[in-house]
Amino acid sequence: MPHQQLVYLVFGCVLVIALFFDLGLLSKKEKNMTITAALWQTLLWVSLAMGFFAFLWVEESRKTAIEYLSAYLMEWSLSIDNVFVFVLIFSAFQIKPQYYPRVLLVGVLMAIVFRIMFITIGVQLVEQFHWILYIFGIFLVYTGMHMFKENDTKEFDPQQNKVYRFLNRFLPITHSDGEGKYVIWKNGKPRYTILFVVVIILATVDIVFALDSIPAVMGISRERLVIYTSNIFAVLGLRSLFFLLKGAVNKFQYLQQGIAIVLVVIGLKMLGEHFIDQWFSKNVQVIGSLALIVICIGGSMLLSTINTQKQAS
Repeated sequence: MPHQQLVYLVFGCVLVIALFFDLGLLSKKEKNMTITAALWQTLLWVSLAMGFFAFLWVEESRKTAIEYLSAYLMEWSLSIDNVFVFVLIFSAFQIKPQYYPRVLLVGVLMAIVFRIMFITIGVQLVEQFHWILYIFGIFLVYTGMHMFKENDTKEFDPQQNKVYRFLNRFLPITHSDGEGKYVIWKNGKPRYTILFVVVIILATVDIVFALDSIPAVMGISRERLVIYTSNIFAVLGLRSLFFLLKGAVNKFQYLQQGIAIVLVVIGLKMLGEHFIDQWFSKNVQVIGSLALIVICIGGSMLLSTINTQKQAS
């Protein structure tokens, strides 16, 4: 078996086993996950991701392993921002806590499918048209600058959401939660519950985040192995991360700015790649990307924590 296929096989086995336990044996559809359970499951996902980092270090190369770690940390930090948006959506639609696991389970599985689709398309486009990387770079710079000034923790208004208005216009929507069902039948006709609406909105939100995250990862590494595995590992931990952080929407108020700085720098790196390659080796660039992510994301979370404590005292 070729070496690259062996690595993919190991990742696939880890993925299937982890999904079996996390989405199967460890999940109860109508039971809200406790903070303790969420913490342990989050630690499980992070441990698996770090274990795969060690596996890449041994089986592939130090460069590939560090690229993977940088990409994973980038995706994980974007997942935190994603979680805060999810919290606002659940609150706006007044979803009962006992239905959170069911909706998030479907949302995570849909996110994995969409990520695989977008990554495959993105990699193919870059391989065929290398100049697309410059468009990605401009997009990341613009997105980062916009994100730095925007406040994602503002209240989510369903009436202003284009997806909700589209569904409400073309589908028979009922504002009932259907006791956990996505579709209920009345007078022989289907009615789509608010849980169905939320699942679709979560999927579209993840598509928007994927438009940021996938170009950002491609600014760190062009290896398919790194792009696929870092994205999927980050998405898999999204559900437990939601339950761990759902009460901390306003406690990391500077995280978005930290992510924005990283996106801008990675975008500039993609735009100036030709000149950067003449001054710095790929190994130095990889280590620099990792340092940038750790400093910006870690620093923004630390600053947010300190500011929150000051406001509480």
